[in-house]
Amino acid sequence: MAAYSKHPASAPPAAPVRETTGHLMMRAWCIFVLFMALSGTAWVNAFGTPATTVITIGGGVLSIVLWIVIRPPVQWRRLPWFVVAYVLWATLSLLWSAWVSSTALTLLLLYITTIQALFIGSVLTWREVVRALASALKWALGLSLVFELWVSVFVGAPILPGFVVEKADDPIEYWSRNNLFDWGERIQGIMGSANLLGPVALLATVVFAIRYAAGAPRRTLLAGWIALSAFLFFRASSATAYVAAVGVAIVLVTVLLMRRARRPGERTKYYVGYAVIALGGAVTLWLLRGEIFTALGRSSDLTGRESIWAAVLERAAQRPVVGWGYATPWVPWDPAFDGWIIDHDQTVMQAHNMWVDVFLQLGIIGLVIMGLTYLAATWRSWFFAVDRPRWDLREDRPYSPLSLLPTLTIAILLVQGLAESSPLLGWGWLLLVLFGYKIKQSPHVGVGPAEQSVAIERGELTKQVP
Repeated sequence: MAAYSKHPASAPPAAPVRETTGHLMMRAWCIFVLFMALSGTAWVNAFGTPATTVITIGGGVLSIVLWIVIRPPVQWRRLPWFVVAYVLWATLSLLWSAWVSSTALTLLLLYITTIQALFIGSVLTWREVVRALASALKWALGLSLVFELWVSVFVGAPILPGFVVEKADDPIEYWSRNNLFDWGERIQGIMGSANLLGPVALLATVVFAIRYAAGAPRRTLLAGWIALSAFLFFRASSATAYVAAVGVAIVLVTVLLMRRARRPGERTKYYVGYAVIALGGAVTLWLLRGEIFTALGRSSDLTGRESIWAAVLERAAQRPVVGWGYATPWVPWDPAFDGWIIDHDQTVMQAHNMWVDVFLQLGIIGLVIMGLTYLAATWRSWFFAVDRPRWDLREDRPYSPLSLLPTLTIAILLVQGLAESSPLLGWGWLLLVLFGYKIKQSPHVGVGPAEQSVAIERGELTKQVP
């Protein structure tokens, strides 16, 4: 029988360190939280508002309990303070809100979304965050395709929320319009809206492409997911998502050019070119919006959005400093919103512009705080992407493809926010807070206490989780 020497030249062989079951379960929970945010109104359409409310609140409570039990390393001085200021200002609006019940209800959703973002950023490393986000996007897109396929093959007719097969007064009421095999029509996925499916499909394309570039395993399968996300992006046919895709392409090209700079002043020409293209593109988009949106099958007033903006701004001008009170989204059964703005015989639940929405709810003060929030997140994510990783004298470390994700995601949110209020809630707000917090806690991928902690990477702290 073989025996080890009393004087071995190396350590005896041992099984590789593996993550504990608790850590795997915790990461699966993070994937579920991200999926809930990405799928959005799918939960309401499938299970109704009361059940969705219970699931959302229960999820927030569970994450708080896990956070207390796991106790991940957190640098409390490096919180995203503009996010904290926005949440505090929204809470203070209870004192003067014209719709107190709506403010209280939607504040609860804001608290839960913010806590979930901070929780995920605390217990997962950068690589795990991207991996979990990719998994959640696979579930959202995969179920969207299966759902549309089920409606077209087995139901054969449009369906309403709650899986009701019944003719609607207006197509906007349908959860699915049974358009999967009609190539000239848009599909809506499990979200029930092409304008929600399009940006999610675009985000998925970005995330999957970044994982592919980072050398993730099973790259052939990953290429298939990229193809699926591109297919759903095309079939959603969201004009806002198309414009966001152009913005993502511009930001990506600029970042890659910035990374090639070798001298301190070499980036200046790229910044000038980027500013000229961005401003020129914005002016062109506005002046030629009629021709552009007509070519995309939309009206020149962004499908009625200009009339919505006019109505919202008229009310916002009555309380320009502090606003009317936080309410994201607008609660349709509240008398203040019920029947205020009607589109396709439905009460509108948002201003279809996040800046106009914030101005209505929280006034100029809230608008400034939100602007600073996005400015800080954009600034940090930009240099997170363009600056070479460096924390000592070594200056030749390679860039990580993962560092591209925050700045490309914020580009999507900024463009989407021009025609939708979605970035103020759901996955938009969650990812804004998550990336802003994660960059401040871990400014380098794989480096720092929150990244290289053995307890986090190997799941040792999760052993005590029941």
